[in-house]
Amino acid sequence: MPRLPRRAVLTSLTLPLLTLAAGCVVQRPPPAAAPAAVEIIAPRPPPAARYEVPPPPPPGRAEVVVWERGHWHWDGHDWDWVPGHFVERPHRTAEWVEGHWAERPNGTWAWVPGQWR
Repeated sequence: MPRLPRRAVLTSLTLPLLTLAAGCVVQRPPPAAAPAAVEIIAPRPPPAARYEVPPPPPPGRAEVVVWERGHWHWDGHDWDWVPGHFVERPHRTAEWVEGHWAERPNGTWAWVPGQWR
C-alpha cells in the first residue's frame, strides 16, 4: 500500500473535523426585549415609612453609590419592609429618583419603582 504524504493525511483528517465543527457553531440569539415589568398593586395605602439612618458608603465608593431608602412592599397579602441599600450609579452625573406608592383613581395603590435620570 502506498504511503500518503503527511500534508495529504493532515488535510484528509482536518477537512471532516472542520465540517463537523461548522455544524456546532452557536449563534447568539438576537437581543431580547426587556422583560415586561410586573406592576405591583395594593388594595390599601402603605404604612408610614420607617426611619432609617443610612450607613456610611463603602470605602472608596462614595462617588459611585447612592443610598436608596427603604420602602414597603406589597406581597399580595400584607406589607413587608424592604430595608434601604446602596445602588451603584450608571454614570457620574446620574440622579436617583426614589420609588414611591401612587394612589390610583379607583382607590388602589401602585408601586412606581425608583429610576436613574
